[in-house]
Amino acid sequence: MKKIEKRAFFCLLLAGLLALGLGVFSFRLFTRGSQWVSFPANRHLYADGGLNRGRVLDRNGQILAQTAEEARRYHDSRAVRLGTMHAVGDSQGRVGSGVQTRFAGKLAGYNPISGVNGGGQDLTLTLDAQLCAAAYNALDGRRGTVGVYNYKTGEILCMVSSPSFDPQNPPEIRDDDPAYEGVYVNRLLGAAVVPGSIFKAVTTAAAIDAVPDLFQRSFRCDGQIEIGGAQISCVQPHGDLTIGQAFTQSCNCVYGQLAVEIGAKEMEKRCKELGLTESLSLNGIETAKGSFVFDDQDPGALAWSGVGQGQDLVNPCSMMVFMGAAANGGQAAQPQLLLSAATESGWKTRWYRTKSAGRMMSRETADQLAQMMRDNVVNNYGEGALAGLELCAKSGTAENGSGAPHAWFAGFLRNEEYPLAFIVLVENGGSGSKTAGAVAKKVLAAAAGR
Repeated sequence: MKKIEKRAFFCLLLAGLLALGLGVFSFRLFTRGSQWVSFPANRHLYADGGLNRGRVLDRNGQILAQTAEEARRYHDSRAVRLGTMHAVGDSQGRVGSGVQTRFAGKLAGYNPISGVNGGGQDLTLTLDAQLCAAAYNALDGRRGTVGVYNYKTGEILCMVSSPSFDPQNPPEIRDDDPAYEGVYVNRLLGAAVVPGSIFKAVTTAAAIDAVPDLFQRSFRCDGQIEIGGAQISCVQPHGDLTIGQAFTQSCNCVYGQLAVEIGAKEMEKRCKELGLTESLSLNGIETAKGSFVFDDQDPGALAWSGVGQGQDLVNPCSMMVFMGAAANGGQAAQPQLLLSAATESGWKTRWYRTKSAGRMMSRETADQLAQMMRDNVVNNYGEGALAGLELCAKSGTAENGSGAPHAWFAGFLRNEEYPLAFIVLVENGGSGSKTAGAVAKKVLAAAAGR
């Protein structure tokens, strides 16, 4: 009798383990099946080293990638191919953030019930192919990135990274070829770069909340100041300044002092609230995290961090979303890249839904920062062809220890018809307002049809 009981117990145990294993397998089949089926060794989906199913389209229906004549083909325009390559990806999957790699299962048309059938799915991206081409041309062969997104809906209209290569005719790329340095990295998503003075927008947001008399106070800049043994310097003495004037003049002396007054803990807290130290997820594609070192025990380093130098690193996409929050009362939409998915017959399997990136700052703080950025354009940069679109911006010229400074230009259009936030980085581009600002104005003019 005891032997029968033991055997029954072990049989029940084995049956339980089998049921548990079956449950785990079924769960993983539904949640990870598309990853399994899209593994590059699957010869049903891959041929000649590339995915052979599904189409990728831009928001206007232009085909960015498809399989034709038993080969993967891309857009007819070389400028579009170069401008969208990091978003679409290449046939060999070398660009890990490209949708042809990250969403191969969706392109294949996989579902856990029927498996893979037909010729795959159409993935429509939020991108505007012609805007991406305009941005790539505006970079004019320089390393960097351009991002533009709708801060109310979250749709990324432009995602360009340079250098790029033509996926239709991929070149032989050597590891030591300077022309293709970092070519497989989508700089909008995967880079973390010293921000320079665009970070003063972050310090300003922190100061608005932490310094009660900020807008009544007068600051003094004599061209340099010693803080904690570090020499904080400006290009020239600015004299007596309001905080608005200090922002427009991009005064390092004032912002170094402000960072120390605000304190390391508050600066660190603000960077976290603004999403600059966390990854963003664009339909499952993770961005790089920013990195900031704030230390009350080292006031000199804290001062330089508040200026946007020192050990500061920022991800371009995260900074773009922060700009969107400043434009939208402190709360921006989560950036997204996938607009829809549909079967060959046109049956939609995915719809777009706006998601919030969360509240980053109070409406009052956002509105005050936005107005300072607007005044900066009116009193400093000028609007050019963007007159009437309420351009608000901050430039950055970031010393980086490797050649000329990085050029940044970040901001938004405070406009109901074109609610767009943007980021431009030109690596070793020199002046942020002149180099990156010129790129931004060309791209925004194209976005607004000007």
